[in-house]
Amino acid sequence: MSEGKIPQVTAKRLPLYYRYLEKLHAIGKKRISSSQLSDALQIDPATIRRDLSYLGELGKKGYGYNVNYLLQFLRDFLHQDEVTNVVLVGVGHLGTALLGYNFYRSHNTKIVAGFDADISKVGKEVDGIPVFSMERFQEVVELHQVEVAILTVPATVAQATVDMIVDAGIRGIMNFTPVRLTVPPHVRMHNIDLTIELQTLIYFLKNFPIDEDLPVLEVGERDHER
Repeated sequence: MSEGKIPQVTAKRLPLYYRYLEKLHAIGKKRISSSQLSDALQIDPATIRRDLSYLGELGKKGYGYNVNYLLQFLRDFLHQDEVTNVVLVGVGHLGTALLGYNFYRSHNTKIVAGFDADISKVGKEVDGIPVFSMERFQEVVELHQVEVAILTVPATVAQATVDMIVDAGIRGIMNFTPVRLTVPPHVRMHNIDLTIELQTLIYFLKNFPIDEDLPVLEVGERDHER
């Protein structure tokens, strides 16, 4: 089945499966069942089997999934060998932390520039990443062929900033502001609410036991539908 025919909720979970399989591969685990995946990821096993069935016959009844095979399949399917350049807009406390983090666990995602309206930050670097003024946004986006932006600006300027980002040709936005913003239909926005993430973590701690035989993903890596 082509990527376009996979339900969006399934497509959203595939990177989660990929990340967890990387952890299993790192500890030398050879196979995994949907029930074991369910225990670790807190996703119903029937949902996991249905998600993976969209991609073909990847598992065997009574055996489960071959970790190495499924990991390689998802790597190819998710284009993990292609590097996506990202920019960050809003170099405050959270933005600075994200620049320092720069997706160090990902080989296919890289923050290439930061942007801020504060002239005292412009022209400096954060962990080797240059910070520009918004006046140069279009120029930098075109230079690095950027399609994704991370938004960490104050809520009062969030919509105006998003409008500028969209006008520059950005097609994907990760919104860390508490504001629900308006974007055109051709732009995809994911909203990250840290308060919800914390509440979800507390819920998992109180309601789901951890299988100590398997590595567990951090709460930020889990699937949250919005």
